[in-house]
Amino acid sequence: MDAEAKLTRLKMILHEYTDLANVAMLLNWDMQTYMPVGGSKGRGNQNATINRLAHEKLTAPEVGQLLEDLESYAAGLDPDSDDARLIKVTARLYEKRTKVPGDLVAEFAQVSSEAHPVWEKARREDDFPSFQPYLEKLVDLRRSYAALFAPYDHVYDPLLDDFEPRLKTADVQSIFSALRPQQVELIQSITDRPQVDDSFLHQDYPEQKQWDFGVEVITRFGFDWNRGRQDKSVHPFTSFSNVGDVRITTRFDPKYVGTALFGTMHECGHALYEQGVNPRLDRTTLANGASLGMHESQSRLYENIIGRSLDFWQHFYPRLQEYFPAQLGEIGLEDFYKGINRVEPSLIRVEADEATYNLHIMLRLELEIALMEGSLEVADLPAAWNERMQDYLGVTPPNDALGVLQDVHWSSGMFGYFSTYALGNLIAAQLWERVLEDIPSLPELIRRGEFDALKTWMGDKVHRHGRKFEPQELVERITGSKIDPAPYMRYLQSKYGEIYGL
Repeated sequence: MDAEAKLTRLKMILHEYTDLANVAMLLNWDMQTYMPVGGSKGRGNQNATINRLAHEKLTAPEVGQLLEDLESYAAGLDPDSDDARLIKVTARLYEKRTKVPGDLVAEFAQVSSEAHPVWEKARREDDFPSFQPYLEKLVDLRRSYAALFAPYDHVYDPLLDDFEPRLKTADVQSIFSALRPQQVELIQSITDRPQVDDSFLHQDYPEQKQWDFGVEVITRFGFDWNRGRQDKSVHPFTSFSNVGDVRITTRFDPKYVGTALFGTMHECGHALYEQGVNPRLDRTTLANGASLGMHESQSRLYENIIGRSLDFWQHFYPRLQEYFPAQLGEIGLEDFYKGINRVEPSLIRVEADEATYNLHIMLRLELEIALMEGSLEVADLPAAWNERMQDYLGVTPPNDALGVLQDVHWSSGMFGYFSTYALGNLIAAQLWERVLEDIPSLPELIRRGEFDALKTWMGDKVHRHGRKFEPQELVERITGSKIDPAPYMRYLQSKYGEIYGL
């Protein structure tokens, strides 16, 4: 078999692997949207089977032999070609996955599937003890997983690498150490200024009208409804089984318009990324985003840099007033803009303002690291959470539903994910500075409600490449530097300097 035939054979195996992985993703989407509560155990069995089969398909000795045989062939290709990158990315994935027993993959899928509905109920009823044994098992499974990659610089490194390839725990800690004092200083400066009013956001906002306005906005962003849909879930998320099937969810608070408003924009950013991947990469290991940090750069950009901008609302605020005349008819544009950007330490991460948001992430990173190191046990997690909330943000949750139970990630065993939100904020600001250089008219286009130029730019620079390039490499290709906190701080200081008169 010559090299081209071997590459064709590798692709055939990867097609089957990604098909199985995508079926598992659809099962998880259904679990979080429409599955009856009684189906959790059966769904756990299904997820365990599907994930084991996918794992066995990818880690088969034949795959290793094909990758070894294709190494010299890949060296002769254009290093940026789809085939060269496919071989490179698959080889790294194979190297990682072959360290993990299939039984551990299946057990993790089983436990996380059963844990999710327990978490939903525990959150709803403020009952951490009912969720605690599931979380303890997930933490044990993640510790066992990380141990498979020893020796390492830090036990958290293998978990972080799953979401942010080649980034080390020390790298993230270094970035956060540089960022935290600057954000704390900014927050303190804002605290010394008169507070803006956002009371008009906290009143009756009928759910259907919130839904309809959100649909209008993301349609204008470029969300393709022929290749996507939106549903409701306890915690918003995006699910993608192929470039023709990208699903988002949102949630509503009938007493606060911001929950669905910004959550819908956030998930649309994720969806635009997946819908923008080059179809040639579908059913391969290159078909998803470069990393979760890169993914979050898209969601945070559309949610905040655009969705909380004055330019955006100059176009869309009159439409929002038409949807909610009784609530917003007498509220001016400037007051609304300041209200949706009010800075105030709060309990809920997904509704936190941009100035305090990263502190929520830093808190979670510290807790995850402590859990993996074994210096913190799950039974002590609620108290540790509350203590850090007070230290970082000056607020203490009145209950666990508003504290340690608020995020969906741990019920899915997604330890290593949280830092990608903060990294996404940084990357988003870097991309924003660059896109404004390339499209100086973009602010005016946004004021007219026109997003085609932005979507085209993101599609060309970020989306179409899928997973071909590692995150630091992709950021540097686009912006000229690796992930850098400076543009993000410039963005925050400029924005909040104007809002609060700093």
